[in-house]
Amino acid sequence: MQEIKNIIFDLGGVIINLDQNLTIHEFNKLSAIPFEEIYTQASQMELFNEFDKGKISDFDFFSSLRKQIHYEGPEIDLLYAWNAMLLDVPEKRLDLLVKMKQNYNTFLLSNTCEPHITSFENELYIHHGVKNFNDYFDKVYYSCRTGMRKPHKEIFEFVLKENELLPEETVFIDDSIEHVKGAGECGLNAYLLPKNMEVGDLLKEIKLL
Repeated sequence: MQEIKNIIFDLGGVIINLDQNLTIHEFNKLSAIPFEEIYTQASQMELFNEFDKGKISDFDFFSSLRKQIHYEGPEIDLLYAWNAMLLDVPEKRLDLLVKMKQNYNTFLLSNTCEPHITSFENELYIHHGVKNFNDYFDKVYYSCRTGMRKPHKEIFEFVLKENELLPEETVFIDDSIEHVKGAGECGLNAYLLPKNMEVGDLLKEIKLL
C-alpha cells in the first residue's frame, strides 16, 4: 500500500454510537404500519435519500412521513422518533480524532439530514462542550449540505478533488458495506468497520495508529 496521508471517516456507527432499531421502535409506537417496511440501513425509500441530500425540507419530509405511517399526532413526536437512533459520542473517540488529525489529513463524510445535525451537535455541546465536529477534522461533509450521498461515486470524487487528495493515499472507514464498495470503486483504500469493533482498533489493525 502507498503511504497513507488522508483518512475519511463516516460518522454514524463509527464516531457516534447509532441504533437504528430505536427509531424503528419509536415509530412503531406511533403507528400500526411497521416502520421497518419503509426504512432500514440497507434499503430505504427514496424519501429518505432525498432528505439525506437536502432536496426536500424538514416540513415536507415529516409531512410525507406522517402520510406514510398514517399518523395525525404532534410533529415533535415524529422528530423525537427520527432522532432516537442517535446515541452518544464517547470521549475516547474524540481524543482519537485529535490524535489522528496530528498525523493525517482527516475528513468527515456522513449521510445525514439537518434534524440529525442539530441533535448530535446539541449532544456534543451538552456532553463535551464543543459546538460541532469542525475542529476535529480538516473538513466536514454532510450529504444534506452537498446535495450528494454515499455510496454514489460523485461524493467521493468531490471530496478528493476539492482537497486535492490522491485516492491511493486515502483511507475511507464506514460501517456500511455499500458505502465501502462505493469508495473502493473510486480507488480509495476502503475499510468496513465491523459491528462491535472500535474504530481505534481498526486503525491499529491497518497500522495507521
